[in-house]
Amino acid sequence: MKLYRFIIEILQIAILLGVAPAFTGWVRMLKCWSQGRTSAGIFQPYRDLLKLFSKDVLLADNASWIFRFTPYLVFGTAVLAGAIIPMLSLELPIASTADVIVLVALFAIARFFTALAGMDIGTAFGGMGSSREMTIASLAEPAMLMAIFTVSLASKSTSLSQMVHVIYSGQTVLRPSIVFALLAFVLIALAETGRIPVDNPATHLELTMIHEAMILEYSGRHLALIEWAGMMKLFLFVMLGVAAFAPWGIAESGDIVAISAAFIFMVLKLVIVGIVLVMIETGLAKMRIFRLTEFLGSAFLLATLGMLSYFILE
Repeated sequence: MKLYRFIIEILQIAILLGVAPAFTGWVRMLKCWSQGRTSAGIFQPYRDLLKLFSKDVLLADNASWIFRFTPYLVFGTAVLAGAIIPMLSLELPIASTADVIVLVALFAIARFFTALAGMDIGTAFGGMGSSREMTIASLAEPAMLMAIFTVSLASKSTSLSQMVHVIYSGQTVLRPSIVFALLAFVLIALAETGRIPVDNPATHLELTMIHEAMILEYSGRHLALIEWAGMMKLFLFVMLGVAAFAPWGIAESGDIVAISAAFIFMVLKLVIVGIVLVMIETGLAKMRIFRLTEFLGSAFLLATLGMLSYFILE
């Protein structure tokens, strides 16, 4: 039995909305265990979101439409990005019209409006967080594009579905350029999702926070949407890395058996990535803000080396 393409699309979006908080809870639970602390459980993010949705929204008197509109835009772009990345199957309606460049643009739009919202109220922390976020973005986005372009050179396309097809055919396995691109992508993903050593998602210290500084003035359902979108962004970067570098398990057709197997493979990959992420965060400390240029510069260098190695060796 085959599923229609739009049903697969709806299923992917439902998995994104439902599994992303569980993946965040899995990472938090592993981190607590690794530090000898008691964990709140894998379902704690769901309880946090329900609590925020039940609270009233408090707005500053000088809040403009940008501040009110940003949570819905950030949430919407995350959902739209989830419709582009092949998680379960390659038969997606948007796959033929949207590629990795569109995906990067969606993340950039969400970041841009979040930075505007941080400055909209006029608080010192909001402006500081927006400044830091755009500094990181100016370094992370070129490195991410360079890493993805390295993979796209091997697959002759910027479409994620085409990349997966090429990897399935065995043409990009064990290429030096792909290894460099993978290392660069890991560094970029840590920066884009606000993980250690770039940012600490669990801190609220004024002098160290980046993303948290921009959303300090949000409350109620607005804060819930932004927090939910942040969980989905972490999930999406994992799925993007899986699709670009390790897509084995993703169904090439809409067969229901293949889709079910793809979901099982996806859960296993999430478990493994969560363990690796906790190992990285436990073994490293947060960097000073002035060292982030070196960190992201290294990511750009690795991505550039990957592209050069493709032209030189292949």
